[in-house]
Amino acid sequence: MRMRIFCLVAILGFSASTSLAQSGGVSAGALTVIRAGTLIDGVSESPRKNQLIFVRADRIEKVTEGSAAIPSGAKVIDLSGATVLPGLIDSHTHIFLWGEDPAKGGYDENILKAGIALRAARATYAARRALEQGFTTLRDVETEGAGYGDVEIKQAIEEGTIPGPRLFCATRAISTTGGYNLEGYAPELTMPKGVQIVDGPVEARKATREQLDHGADWIKVYMTHRSWVDKEGKLVSQPTLTVEELKAIVDETHGWQRKVACHAYNGIGLQRALDGGCDSIEHGLEITDDQIAQMKRQGTWYCPTLSPYYDDWAPADTPGGKRDRARAAVHEISFKKAMQAHLKIVYGTDMGGIPWTEPLAQEFKRMVGLGMSPMDAIQSATSRAADMLEMKGEIGAIAPGAYAEVIAVAGDPLKSIEELEHVRFVMHNGAVFKNEIAK
Repeated sequence: MRMRIFCLVAILGFSASTSLAQSGGVSAGALTVIRAGTLIDGVSESPRKNQLIFVRADRIEKVTEGSAAIPSGAKVIDLSGATVLPGLIDSHTHIFLWGEDPAKGGYDENILKAGIALRAARATYAARRALEQGFTTLRDVETEGAGYGDVEIKQAIEEGTIPGPRLFCATRAISTTGGYNLEGYAPELTMPKGVQIVDGPVEARKATREQLDHGADWIKVYMTHRSWVDKEGKLVSQPTLTVEELKAIVDETHGWQRKVACHAYNGIGLQRALDGGCDSIEHGLEITDDQIAQMKRQGTWYCPTLSPYYDDWAPADTPGGKRDRARAAVHEISFKKAMQAHLKIVYGTDMGGIPWTEPLAQEFKRMVGLGMSPMDAIQSATSRAADMLEMKGEIGAIAPGAYAEVIAVAGDPLKSIEELEHVRFVMHNGAVFKNEIAK
C-alpha cells in the first residue's frame, strides 16, 4: 500500500513540484530581501511599518527598518504596498477527508467508496490548497481510515515530490468499541473503522506505540463520540476511553517526547480527557468553569474549531436539528469563557469535515465575531500554535532564526480579518510559492 500511495502522489505532484522549483529554488548563499509595507510579525502586539526582512536559504537572517542598506546582488521582493505576516498554522485538519455532505453519502462515502489511491490524490490536492492559501503548517489530526497515509504525504512534501505545508501527523487516532464510525450496519458484518479501536490500558498503550513507531507526531484520542439533547434540553456526549486507558496513552506518548490531542465535546468524556493528562482539547463544545480552571492549571491547549458547527444543520424539529443548535449555542459560551480565562487558544478549522474547496481562513471571522481581537486571532494561528507544536521562534513568527515562511495580503487584516481569506503572496522555507502582489 505504501508503494501505491507513493507512486500516485509522485505522478500527481510532478508538474506542481516543477512549478514550485521554478518559482523559488533556494541556494544556500543567496540573499533575498522583502520590503514589507506593514509587518505583523506574529509575536508583537502592534504592527510595524516599512520593514526589511532578510532571507538567506530557508531562514530569516534579520528584520530591520526600511532605511537599512540592502547588499548589492540581493534579490528584492517589493511588498511595500501590502501587509506581511508569518505563514499561518491550522492546528486541526484532515487532509484525507473530502467533506461529509449527507446528500453524497456522508462520512461513510469516504471510507467505503474512495480507494486509497483516490484518497491520496485528494490529500495531495488538500496539501497544495492549504499552501496556496498561506497555511504553511498543518497539524493533521488523523487520516480517518487511510492508515499512515498522512506520514507518507509528509514524506512526499519533504522530498519535494509534491508541494505542501509542513505537516504534524496524528496517523490513525484511537477510540474504543462502540466509539466510532462506521456504524449502523448489520451486526454480523465487520466494518472498517475510521480509527484504531482499543479496549483496556494494555491495548491502548500498544496502539500508541504502533502509531508512534510509524511516524505519529501527535496521538489523537476520541474521548467522546456521538452527542444528543436529553429530555431537559441539555447536550450529552457519549464518553469513550476510561481515565486509565487515556493515562496509558499519555504516559507512552510523553515518554516519546510527543503530545496527545483529545477530541472531547463535553461532560464525562471531557473530564476524563483532563484527568488523564491530555495536551490539547479539540472542539470543547461545552466546558464548565471548573474544567476551564483545570485547563488553566494544567496548561492544556484549546483548539475550538468553531466553523463546522454552524453548517449543515438538520431541521429544527428533529433530534439532529436540536443537537446541532445546542452544539453551536454552548460552543459560543465556552469560547467566550476560554477567552476571559486566557486559556491557550489555537486556530483550527476541522478542514476535511468542511470541504477543501472552502477557505481555510474562514475560522478567523468566527473567532473575531465572538469577541477575539484580530491580533489575538492571528497569534492563535502563528506564534501560539508554534508554541503548542514546540517550534516557538521557528515557525509562526517573522524574526531572526525563524523559517522563511512569509505571506502577504493587500489590505489590513486588523481592520478586516476577512483579508486573510485572500492571501496574495506565499513564501515557504525561503521559496516563493505564490506571487500575485509583489512588484
